[in-house]
This record gives sequence, structure tokens and C-alpha cells, in this order.
Amino acid sequence: MKKKLLSVFKYIFFLGLGFFLVWWQFSKMTPDQVSQFKKSLANANYWLLFPVIIVALLSHISRAVRWKILIEPMGYKPSTANTFYSIMCGYLVNTFIPRAGEVLKCSLLSRYEKIPMNKLIGSVLVERAFDLVCYFIFIVFTILIQIKYVTHFVKQTFLQIFFNQHGLQGWIKFLIFAAAVLLLIIIVRWIFKKYAHHRYIITLKGYHIGLKEGFNATARLKNRGWFIFHTIFIWAMYTLEIYVGFFALSATSHLGIAQACSVLSLATLGMIVSPGGIGAFPLAVQEVLLIYNVPNVSFGWMIWGVSTGIIIVGGLISFGLLIYKNRQLNETKQTNIAENI
Repeated sequence: MKKKLLSVFKYIFFLGLGFFLVWWQFSKMTPDQVSQFKKSLANANYWLLFPVIIVALLSHISRAVRWKILIEPMGYKPSTANTFYSIMCGYLVNTFIPRAGEVLKCSLLSRYEKIPMNKLIGSVLVERAFDLVCYFIFIVFTILIQIKYVTHFVKQTFLQIFFNQHGLQGWIKFLIFAAAVLLLIIIVRWIFKKYAHHRYIITLKGYHIGLKEGFNATARLKNRGWFIFHTIFIWAMYTLEIYVGFFALSATSHLGIAQACSVLSLATLGMIVSPGGIGAFPLAVQEVLLIYNVPNVSFGWMIWGVSTGIIIVGGLISFGLLIYKNRQLNETKQTNIAENI
């Protein structure tokens, strides 16, 4: 009962946070910014959103094939169609109830492909662990391809925070900051030692073990080459989705692949913060664009709207096709059995 209440509370909290971010983002906009937001969307080249939709769907199909590669060593060979439909249904539910979609897609595939539920959940955990490793690698890649720009930005930010002309002297601020970081590390280490047997601490410690096991499981795959290929392809499609979207608005049309990588790096966190990324995703995109001196609010909302629309429409269609095609297949099997008798 407590777990259910905690889950409900967490969902309400993060959903509320998402709506708060929406309100906060629009409430702080000046009349000129509101006008620019409306004008930017009104003058957008929406034809360019069709390639964005195709790229997004390709990433989802690739994810379905990659999941199949994880499942096949267990002795099962689900159809690509059922795997894809299950994933899209999972995305649909995740938009409204975080992480519930992961259970649903396993439940659907288990029902229609006769694969044990526990094995499917295990494959999803491995996949998520590997995705987390890939996300960190992608962030490092994003920093490396813009090392000069990132170094300059960090330097400017550091000087602005610690050596501005107001308040305490820079070296005092730096010492206070360093002392606070050191104190935080000491406190965290003390908590981990003092409450080593607490379930939350055990869960946190288990994350790095899960990452290691996920990476090792991937290394043992028979088709690991294809698994890695699809992983790279998925992230490439995510990046291309942002990059092609840049050309839909005049304010972002000059941005390139490097900037698309930066947007994707932070926007991914936005998808985690609130259900479906509502509020958090557009805000994250806006903050990244400001780094490149592009004060545009509408791009984040446009990309979020397209991505969410694909998931909602694609999820509903997939749910219908999953039921219809499998019912039709089952009826065909029963007819064949009756004829043989």
C-alpha cells in the first residue's frame, strides 16, 4: 500500500513539475517574446517535419530489431511487427505514466509471442543499462566535437560566477564552493556507510552493478555487431531528428550537427524529469539554444509536439494493429487445424 501511494505521489509530483515548468516558461516571456514565439511557429516550414517523422519512426523500428537481438539468445524469435507494436504501445503509456510502459510492452509481447514475462523484463533491464552507458558516451562525444567552444563557455561561466564585480572576491567564492563540494562528498560517503543496509542505498549501489552486467551481457551476444550497429543507428536518428528540425525555423536553420548533439544531450534529461517531457523538454532545448545565442522558444515546443504526436498516434495505431493482426493470425491457425482434422 505504501509503495502504491509513493508511486502515485511521485507521478503527481513530476507531472505537477512539468506543468509548473510550462507555466514558468510562458509567464516569464515578454510581449515581444510571445509575439516572436507565435510568428516563428506561423512561419515554420512544416513540410520539413515529414522527414523528422520518418527519422523518428526509423529509430523506433531499429529499437524493435535491437530488442529482438536481446531476446533471441533466450530461445525465442518474436516477429519484428509485434515487437515494434509493443514498443510503441509502451511509449504511449510512458507519456502519461513513467515506466509503466516498460511493463506494458513486456506484457503485450509476452501475450502474443508466448515469451515468459520475467525474461522480457530482464532483457529490458539489460537494454536500459546499456542505454545509460551509451548516453554518457554520447555526452562525452558531444563535448569532444565542441571542445574549444565548451572550454570557452565553461571558462566564461566560471569567471562570471567567481570573478564578477559584485559581492565577495573571486577566490573567497571559489573556496566556499570547493568546501561545499568536499562537505557534500563527505556527507554522501558517511550516509552510504552508516545506512549501508537500507534498501535505497542498496538500490543506488546496485545501479553500477546493473550497468556492468548490462555491458557484459551485450558483449556475450551472438549478434553483438548488429546490436551495436542498431544502437549507433538509434542515436544517429535521434540526432538527425533534431538537425533536420533546425531547418524548419529560420532562427535555427544555421545550426549544425554539433548543436543538435548538444540539444539532444540535455533534452534527454528533460524527458526523464517529467512525464512525456512536458515542460522540461522544451525548456532544456531553449537553454541549450541560448548557449549558441539563439533566443528561440518555439523550436523546443515544435520538436516536443512532433515527437509526442508520433508516440500518441503511433501508439494508438500500433495497439489496434497488434490486436487485429494477431487475432487474424490466430483465426488462420485455427482454420488450418480444422482443415487438417
